[in-house]
Amino acid sequence: MSASLKAKIAEVFDEPGCDKNQGKNEKERKKGCTKQLSPGAAAGGCAFDGAKIALQPIVDAAHLVHGPIACEGNSWDNRHAASSGSTLYRTGFTTDINELDVVYGGEKRLFRSVREIIEKYDPPAVFVYQTCVTALIGDDIEAVCKRASEKFGKPVIPVNSPGFAGPKNLGNKLGGEAILDYVIGTREPEYTTPYDINIIGEYNLSGELWQTKPLLDALGIRVLSCISGDGRYNEIASSHRAKVNMMVCSKSMINIATKMQQRYGIPYFEGSFYGIGDMSDTLRQIAKLLVQQGAPKDLIGRTECLIQAEEARAWARIARFRDRLEGKRVLLITGGVKSWSVVAALQEAGLEIVGTSVKKSTKEDKEKIKEIMGDDAHMIDDMTPREMYSMLRDAKADIMLSGGRSQFVALKARMPWLDINQERHHPYGGYEGIVELVREIDRAIYNPVWQQVRIPAPWGEDGQTPGAFASASPVVQAAAPVAGVHAWAMGLEPGVAA
Repeated sequence: MSASLKAKIAEVFDEPGCDKNQGKNEKERKKGCTKQLSPGAAAGGCAFDGAKIALQPIVDAAHLVHGPIACEGNSWDNRHAASSGSTLYRTGFTTDINELDVVYGGEKRLFRSVREIIEKYDPPAVFVYQTCVTALIGDDIEAVCKRASEKFGKPVIPVNSPGFAGPKNLGNKLGGEAILDYVIGTREPEYTTPYDINIIGEYNLSGELWQTKPLLDALGIRVLSCISGDGRYNEIASSHRAKVNMMVCSKSMINIATKMQQRYGIPYFEGSFYGIGDMSDTLRQIAKLLVQQGAPKDLIGRTECLIQAEEARAWARIARFRDRLEGKRVLLITGGVKSWSVVAALQEAGLEIVGTSVKKSTKEDKEKIKEIMGDDAHMIDDMTPREMYSMLRDAKADIMLSGGRSQFVALKARMPWLDINQERHHPYGGYEGIVELVREIDRAIYNPVWQQVRIPAPWGEDGQTPGAFASASPVVQAAAPVAGVHAWAMGLEPGVAA
């Protein structure tokens, strides 16, 4: 690991917005985070992956991965970040280094790749991502990017976050450092208003930003830049002229918010777009801070009028689901801001939370969970698939909300499952989003397939007696629903041969 990368990692871990850093004494804070990673610690995402997914939603820039083709293949478009314009971010660029490059170095190949991208696509900027292999052979991407910027007259930004540096969350912050070092403050906006804000840590998953932006537009609040969902390079470069920063996910890019406060005096707060109450609180907080920064005072009154109208509309649309969902129990396996913001949204719909994971949550996230759920909040640090299965199998929950990696646990337990993580196809932000979330939960729980797959198979352990299913071994019980699933999929009654 290069000295510059070590220094940058130490700087990232000396973070005033980090609760762990605040709890250290002065000596420990200067050391940064010196704990060595154990083998497998990057499972679920390495530092390179974290940096790539944090910056790839900048839609008009080219994102070039300097490394083997597998690094680009594994990281490309793994979030459903939507764009309202350019689709260049969905083009995968890689230097595709080979064995000879490992021996002789890949810097010339990197320079040629940058030139080819600029000649063919003419993007406003090129982001170059360091990977494990090219970092280990000593390729100096900072020097190459500097030379390419001078040669081609376009910003070429090095993102020095090789996978071995740490887990995905560290990569998010290293991506943020690249934005701070090479992008923010390099351009001036065409004009400014007293209502300019930045949204940080919002990735426009499945178009969620578009569910909240109309609310801000109705109040005359301008999103000067979103870092990085549906982002534009020039907007992010001029984001230092905003009046207020909103931090959506403190786990990913808190360093951008704190350093912009230090450098440019921009106040920030952490808010949530999930749930009726949290959405309203976020709008109030934005209005309050903008007024403090010099915006007209009538903004607060206009905000309250908008909140009153939108809340009434959302509650009216949710009302028809409440009787069907009242008392239904939810197991929430997610992390970060969703560990508490989605809890509040679900409780508004009358659902009961039997457990929420906090593996990727900060101390502040956990405090908010306790505030919302009370002292009996069941927070799960790290639930194994076997524990998830047992909880669902014993009917301690009616549905599981999680990421795609956990869906098969729920399906094996013959319980409904809904994708709540970054791969989801439905947007759940804002007042519109909570209605959509409640509708999807209702559809999942009351889907008739669950009645079909829970019917005992027409054979027992001996292959003949239907009643033997109740005492069958766990393996037989787990396998038995397959016949019901196949029959349902083919339009047959369970037990009818195809």
